[in-house]
Amino acid sequence: MSRVSSLVLAGLLASAGLACRKSEEPAAPAPGEGEQKAAEAPAAAAASKEIVLGQIMPYSGPASAYGTIGKLQAAYFAKVNKNGGINGRTVKLISLDDSYSPPKAVEQVRKLVEQEHVVAVFNAVGTPSNSAIQKYLNDKHVAQLFVSSGATKWADPTHFPYTIGFNPSYHLEGKTYAQDLLRKNPKAKVAVLYQNDDFGKDVLAGFKEGMGDKAKQIVAEASYEATDPTIDSQMVTLKGSKADTFVNIATPKFAAQAIRKAADLKWKPAQYLANVSASVGSVLTPAGLDKSKGIVTIIYLKDTTDKRWDSDPAVQAFRDFMKNEYPEGKITDGINIYAYATAETLVEVIKKCGDDLSAENLIKQAASLKDFAPGLFLPDVKLNTSPTDFEPFDQLQLAQFDGTTWVPNVPTK
Repeated sequence: MSRVSSLVLAGLLASAGLACRKSEEPAAPAPGEGEQKAAEAPAAAAASKEIVLGQIMPYSGPASAYGTIGKLQAAYFAKVNKNGGINGRTVKLISLDDSYSPPKAVEQVRKLVEQEHVVAVFNAVGTPSNSAIQKYLNDKHVAQLFVSSGATKWADPTHFPYTIGFNPSYHLEGKTYAQDLLRKNPKAKVAVLYQNDDFGKDVLAGFKEGMGDKAKQIVAEASYEATDPTIDSQMVTLKGSKADTFVNIATPKFAAQAIRKAADLKWKPAQYLANVSASVGSVLTPAGLDKSKGIVTIIYLKDTTDKRWDSDPAVQAFRDFMKNEYPEGKITDGINIYAYATAETLVEVIKKCGDDLSAENLIKQAASLKDFAPGLFLPDVKLNTSPTDFEPFDQLQLAQFDGTTWVPNVPTK
């Protein structure tokens, strides 16, 4: 799928499904034309009855499990449009495939800015791709809104004032796991698998900081590239370290492989799993629910398949949405819950923007969230930002998988 867009005018979509644009790409602009039109985009947006958002998404490649984010969000904005849009405007989401490849991400984002004239790039997935486009978007004064990554670089308003993240900080996440481990097993011998990019390195750095002078208890580290076919050899090496604790800092495909391989090797360490791979549907089920029992992660979203949320209005609304608007999506996939919550957050920001859809105002409103809690957030978990603090989360919860669902523990700061 090269492009997914949500373009809903009256009667265009009979149901809020996914509209696929497979038409030819627009012709290349004349020299300087793209830059001029990009600069004029905010003024044009103010006069338009349509809000044009851009997005890059790994619909193909090693991180294709995340492609459901763009598909769900297209359906979400289709429903928003059927209900009257936002501030009287409809939303058009142009979501392009970058295959989790930084060079392709740059190419696609240039199209979005210079040919499609988007007012913002929303919830683009992955640290590598977002790193590749960050300077370009900031130079062009195009808002890079709610980056789908927890890297610390998205919270740098001094150097990158047009970029703001969404996910909990990877560094804080790693530190949280270390603190939990030291409470439970201060003499633990630790083995770590991590993706060899900013994502993996950020979580690992936070983990080592949390371990403090006990970081020497990390007896083995193994990295992998996002383009690797498997991590089997790394898992054999890590098992050979005789570690009693395994920290799995991997994206969904590799996280599932690692959990399954550990079981196949009859290695039974205590396990910590990066939140980006905490989906029961897309990670733990393929890995084996029985093999995943006991794993610890951080959570901030409700498990919409958990019966304890059956009477929760937001969960009921989500279930109805999945049934009626995005039936091809899996309700068991936690990535869909995330996509729904981020879309809800963007709608809140655009509502606050009123008629001013300039990058400056979009970022101003995104950086002015006060105790905002999307309906699918766990109780007491809220988003707070300010002009000097672009990290939305200041509170995380640990949870342990019981073989069926994630069971939350006490919130941690």
